[in-house]
Formats: sequence, structure tokens, C-alpha cells
Amino acid sequence: MPGVEEIEVVVAHKECATLRVGDVFLKIDADQTRTDVEVTAMALAPIPTPEVLWRKPPVLALAALPGRAIARLGEPSTTSPAAWAAAGAAMRMLHDAPLPPWPGKSLEEFASDLAGECEWLVTNDVLPAALVTRNRRIAEAALRPWTPAFTHGDLQVAHVFVDGDEITGVIDWSEAARGDALYDLAILTLGHQEHLGDVVAGYGIDVDLDVIRAWWSLRSLLGIRWLIEHGFDPFTPGAEVDVLRSQM
Repeated sequence: MPGVEEIEVVVAHKECATLRVGDVFLKIDADQTRTDVEVTAMALAPIPTPEVLWRKPPVLALAALPGRAIARLGEPSTTSPAAWAAAGAAMRMLHDAPLPPWPGKSLEEFASDLAGECEWLVTNDVLPAALVTRNRRIAEAALRPWTPAFTHGDLQVAHVFVDGDEITGVIDWSEAARGDALYDLAILTLGHQEHLGDVVAGYGIDVDLDVIRAWWSLRSLLGIRWLIEHGFDPFTPGAEVDVLRSQM
């Protein structure tokens, strides 16, 4: 890649790393099952995704998307309501698409994980018991039967790119699977609850807002231990612990 002056470490932890070299993203993952899912999901998704340039395990090379992330966790969003609505419309298109051939996490698995993580958070004095108990009760509203949809599975704001009011693409598909459509909407608005109305307006059908709020709590409770063990801080402003506190 002639003319490249520096290599940017986008994210790196014990499981994988992503580097940016010029206009190319290099994803390095020892677990090729995740990469298989990502490549297949991007090929199946009816919305813009990065172009796969080449794959030489354990490296996957993707072309950079135009634009910028729709928001950053812990920072006020400067993206227009129309762009948030466009993200909602893109998710509706994804959720209406034919299901991927592999399953996602079951309701029972979510329930088991929730119980285990709540116990860990309290036992290790990571969070006050009252905060955990309150959010666990809220989270349980998400644990109901759902009609499976083609879901992204990790639709955090850093994974949705916009240019003006348009969606230019969605990245990081390694957790795509059959799942609850409201989970995607919840992850997209986690930490940016003020844009839930815009996203739902773009989505185009009525959704159960209480279930979305339940997924906010559930996702946050499940994510804290993973973040700590992989060198991230769930106590940063706008992150998971702030989301749990806002639910009080």
C-alpha cells in the first residue's frame, strides 16, 4: 500500500484486532467461524456493507466506508434526526430479509447468561445490588418469545456509517444471526436514548418501547464483565453503567 504513513489500531483485545491502513481495514481474528459469519452475512444483507477486498486467514481485508459513524458512545450526537431515521429504515429492510441459515442465541441462553452475570456483578462488588436487581427486573421484559429476524447482533453506533442524511454502510457482522429485531434497535440507541423516536419513525411500524428499554438493561448487564476482562471501561460516561443508572 504505497503512500501509507501510519497504521491506526481501531480496536484490539484478547479475541481480535482491527487495523486501518489507508482506506483498508484489516480484521485479524483467530476464530475463523466469526469471520465466516461476517463474510456470509454481508453477502446476504440487503443493505450497504463494506466490500471484501481479500481474505487470508486469520486476516480479512475490507474497504473503508465513506462518511463517519452515526455517533460515539458517551458523546452528544451531531447526526441529523433524518440520518437516525434512515438507520431505522435500513434495519427494517434487514429484518424483513430472508433469515440467515444459522441460529442465534435462544431465549433460554439469554436468561441463563443474565442470571450468571447479575450474580457475578453483585458477588464481586462491581455494582450495587439494588442497581443490578432493578435492571434485572427491567431486563426480564425482553425474555419473551419473538419472531426470528435477520439481525446484525452488535449494532452499536460505531458500526453504522452515515454521510449527511444517508446510510453508507454497516460494519462488523460477526454476530449476525436469527434474533429479536428489537435487540438491534436497542443496541443502536444504547446511550443515545434521545434518538429512539427517530429510529422507530424510520423503522416504520409500531414497536414495544418497553422491550427496547429492557434490552438496554439486559445488554448492559451482560456486557460489563466482558468489557472489564478485555481492557475496556464500562464506567466511562454514556457507557453501560450509565445506561443502567438511567433506568433507575
